[in-house]
Parts: sequence; structure tokens; C-alpha cells
Amino acid sequence: MHPNLFPAYFIFFIISVHVHTSLCAENEQYLNCSTRVQCANMEISYPFWGGNRPGYCGHPGFELSCDGDAPEFTMMEVSYRVRDINNASRTLTVARADFWNDYCPQKYINTTLNVTLFSYSTWYPRLTLYYGCPPSIQGLPHAFICSSGTTNITGYLATNDTTLVTCNNSLTVPVSQSAADAIENSNGSSIGLLTAALNNGFGLVWAANYSLCQRCVASGGQCGYKSSTNEFTCYCRDKPYASTCQQKAFFFFFCSFFVSFNPKLWLRVTNLLSSAFGIVAVIYGMISCIKRKFSSAKTDDRNVEAFLRSYGSLAPKRYSYSDIKKMTNSLACKLGQGGFGSVYKGEISDGHLVAVKLLSELKSNGEAFINEVDSISRTCHVNIVTLLGFCYEGPKRALVYEFMPNGSLDKFISHKESPNHENLNLEWKTIFQIAVGIARGLEYLHSGCTTRILHLDIKPHNILLDEDFCPKISDFGLAKLCQRKESIISMTGARGTVGYIAPEVFCRNFGGVSHKSDVYSYGMLVLEMVGGRKNNIDVQESNASEIYFPDWIYENLEQGKCQLLLQVTTDKEQEIARKMIIVSMWCIQTNPSNRPSISKVVEMLEGSLQSLEIPPKPFLFSPIMSGQDSSTQLVS
Repeated sequence: MHPNLFPAYFIFFIISVHVHTSLCAENEQYLNCSTRVQCANMEISYPFWGGNRPGYCGHPGFELSCDGDAPEFTMMEVSYRVRDINNASRTLTVARADFWNDYCPQKYINTTLNVTLFSYSTWYPRLTLYYGCPPSIQGLPHAFICSSGTTNITGYLATNDTTLVTCNNSLTVPVSQSAADAIENSNGSSIGLLTAALNNGFGLVWAANYSLCQRCVASGGQCGYKSSTNEFTCYCRDKPYASTCQQKAFFFFFCSFFVSFNPKLWLRVTNLLSSAFGIVAVIYGMISCIKRKFSSAKTDDRNVEAFLRSYGSLAPKRYSYSDIKKMTNSLACKLGQGGFGSVYKGEISDGHLVAVKLLSELKSNGEAFINEVDSISRTCHVNIVTLLGFCYEGPKRALVYEFMPNGSLDKFISHKESPNHENLNLEWKTIFQIAVGIARGLEYLHSGCTTRILHLDIKPHNILLDEDFCPKISDFGLAKLCQRKESIISMTGARGTVGYIAPEVFCRNFGGVSHKSDVYSYGMLVLEMVGGRKNNIDVQESNASEIYFPDWIYENLEQGKCQLLLQVTTDKEQEIARKMIIVSMWCIQTNPSNRPSISKVVEMLEGSLQSLEIPPKPFLFSPIMSGQDSSTQLVS
């Protein structure tokens, strides 16, 4: 052996032995996780595990029992049968195991999701099943019998918020809208329809380290979870990594083999590589100096480009400005205008319609752009709008979103502003479903993501409606990211929109800015939905300008005058309106600690009206006095 090659040979030998040992030690985990195994009647992969699939190949909370004729898992003390898994859309269809071909469970437990793992794939109405009731209750035709030993127990099915205080037990379970409608419209026995509805189940979306898993798979790894550190793990051919594989092992093997096979040639190659490396280092240093020289004028561009590089191949699709002009037919169809810029209707190459938000060159900045892309790229929820791509080309900046046929919620609140006085009234059932959907979207942002996202600009303009009036939260330009354990975030100045901004956001004397600030904005939004008008008040009174919108609503609540708001024609509509008012009044309490979390808000909306207490009257002056425009935006 050439004496000058001994150090290099020794180093490569040690490295190759180390890499080879690592590959052998960890290869079993990589192979086990790369193989889809059969669980009952279907194949499973990450985040699911169970049966012959080890726990380190899945995510906690996604363990499946594979012993029966269908996979099952347990969530919040309730077992569910998995009827279908769609890995492409990350959805699964489940049915309660205790209701499978039966409607008489052993335990009376409500269907409740673990929101850190799952969300509903769409809006599902809830059936309420009552047990241990009197044999006959007036007005409830959907009766059934359950056997308990030698005793028969009478039960009733309700498709609304009817509360039967004479029954011993009750529980709720979601079903499809078509199944609920079929039961509601049935004249005779609905037991067959009930069994079918419970067996058909409902859809869930999972959110188990989705973005990390995408990066891992793209780098050639297999997704897993290390229970000892309670963290996501990417199992690779050589060893586990935190997020992506670093393919260096084969280079070391090649070097080791090459040194031993032809040492003289290797000496020439290393000298050549050293010279090349030196030249590259010098060029890189010159380029770095030039970049630093002009860095003060290009801070935004540098930050954005670095951010986009960090996402790698997982970043949303990047379009050129010419692509934007082409998909919007040279900005021919304008959908709306805001402080951020304008929104145009477009069509991408596959024929899907899109909404293109073209940011104003005067008001757009790198921070807002990063906020929007970074925040929304972390999300995947039925009530969060989907970002399909972006354009960042000099001063030209645009965001490409899925198209929402029904536009923003704003036009359904302010009737007088609708063009040609068209009838934009929504049914109370739809209004309530929109309110629940927005709350579920916020619940996902606050507790369903790996990183908590505070939106900080919840208002009607930022709630979009699809063809089925399913609400989707949009516009994350003012969002703040924080860890779930952080209750208070640091923020200089105020951000948000006057009329929806929480007191603590513009005055720290009221408390710290937190997820409760979004709850306040949500409460003001729901009040507008109930009132059917902007929250800068437009009532037919001489002193209308002096009336604070929530005060006016609260007075109607105390006097039972919900009929003075949107048209209320039935007792059911009266109940929905009153429930929404009570919940929203809790949301806009001046002290953040007195407001419920958004998870509690969802629970209150889906619960019975009788269980809600009327909150104290909020005691804050209106921030919209002196004729301020409610669309005025405060951004720091």
C-alpha cells in the first residue's frame, strides 16, 4: 500500500465499517415499515399499525385490532370499525362497533373525536338515542325496544335537539345527511333506517405528521414514530433520521472499495477533487460576499426563497407570473377586492377552477407571504381552504387557492349590499352548520396541528363557502405560529380588523394575546350571522349610532326577541338562534379567561340549549364608534 494513502484508507475503512454496521442494525426497521401488512380485510400503512405491523411503524392513537372481520380502533373509550381507508386523501370511513347491526349498546358514551388526531371529513348531523324512557311519548314516532336480561327497555330516536328529561340515558352519534333526512321523513318504523345509518358510519380525516411523512417518503424513507422520545422518525436504509434520509452510505462504500482496488489512481482522484473543491470554495466565497453586499435591499426576497427551499419538493406548486396571467385570462374576471389586493377567477391546466389572490405591490411583504404559505401548508381540514400554488416573481406575488363557488360569507350577512337585491337569505339550518364548521376549523388550527396556529383575522370576508355551503377559513396573512403549550404569544402592536379584534390585541391591559383572541373574533362573527347585518349596527332607531351591536343583541336575548333578528318562523329556528347568541356572548367576554376554548364552543353548539347558561353582559365600548369603517384593518 502506498504510504501516503494509509490515513485516507484508514478513515474510509472506519467510516465504511460504521455505516455498514448502522445499515445492518437499522435495516430491519426500514424493511418492516416499508411492507404493507394485511389487517383483517385491508392493507394498512403509516400512520396505522397493529397485527404484524410493529408499533414503531405507526403513530400513537392509530393502533388497529386485526382479529375480527374488519380492523377496529379505540378512541375516547369507544371502539370503531374501519370500513375503508383512503391513503391518498387521508380519510377513513368508520362505524361505531357497539352499534354494528345493533342500536342497544352496553355503555352510553357520546361519539367524541380526539381532535389532535382526527377531524370530520364533512359536516355530519347527529342522532340522539334515548334509553330507559316511558313507553309512549307524544310527538316522537321513532321508538324501539332494547332487551336487558329479562327486561325490555324503551328507547327513542331524535334527529334534532329535543331533550327527553324523562329518559334515563342518552347518547349522540353522527350519521350522513341523507340517512338523517330519510329517518326524519319516514312515517312508519325507522328501525331499519337507523341500523343502516349506524352501519354506514361517517368519514374522518387524519393528521398524523402529514408534512413530515411526505418529506420522509420523498427522501426514500419510511414513516414511523419513536415512543421513547415521543417524536416522528424517518426510518432509512442506513439509520433513523428526524425527518428525511441522508443518503451517504453508498458513497462511503464506493470510496472504501476504490481505495483498496487502485490506490495510485485514487491518489490522483483525491488531488483533483481537492483542487476542484478549492476552486468551488473560492467561487462560493465570492458569491457570498456579493450577496451580503446587496442583502439590505433584498431581505424579503432572501427570506422567502430560504423559506421555500426549506420546504423542498413539498412546497406548493410555484407558478410564474405569465402562468398567473394565462390561468386568469389576463385577470379578466375579478371576484373581489381587499386591503391585501384583488382576487381573480382562474382555471388551471387540469380544468379545475381556482381563485388567484394577487397581492398588492405596495402592501405585500415577505413576512405576510411567508405567514400565509407556511401556515396554510401545515393544514389539511375540511374547514380550511386549500392552497394549490403560488407566484413569487420580483414584486409580483400571488396565491392560488381552490375555487369557492359561493364566495365569502360576507355577502350573505349584509343583504342590502348584494347586487340587484338578489335573495341571499340562508336557512337557519345552513347558518348553524356554517357556524359549527368555522368553529371546527378553528379547533383544528388551535389543537389539531403539530404547531398551534392563531389566525388573528377571523371575519366574514375570510370565510369562504363551497357549493354545499361548507365553510372554509382563508387568508392567513396575519397568522401567528406557536407551540401548543404556549398560552400567551409575544406580539408587538395590534393586528386584525376593527369590529372583530379582541380587546387584548389592541390593549394589553385586558390580558395577553392567545387562542382566546380568535374565540372573540369568532363570537363577533356569529353575532353577525344571527343578526343578519354588519356589526356596526343598522337598526331603525334615531340613536342607532350610539348602540353597540352586542348590546343590542344581548337586550334581545334577555327579552326573548330573537324574532327581531333574521326571520324566525319555527320553534326550531328560535332554538338555533338563541343557542348561537348564548355561545357567541360567551365568546366575546372581555376577560380572555372567561371565554371558552374553541373546543368547548363546538361542544356547546352541538349540545342542548337547556344545558347553556346565559353569560354576563360584556362591558366593553364599541371600537366602531365615530363612524369608523368595520373593514379597517390594523396590522403591525
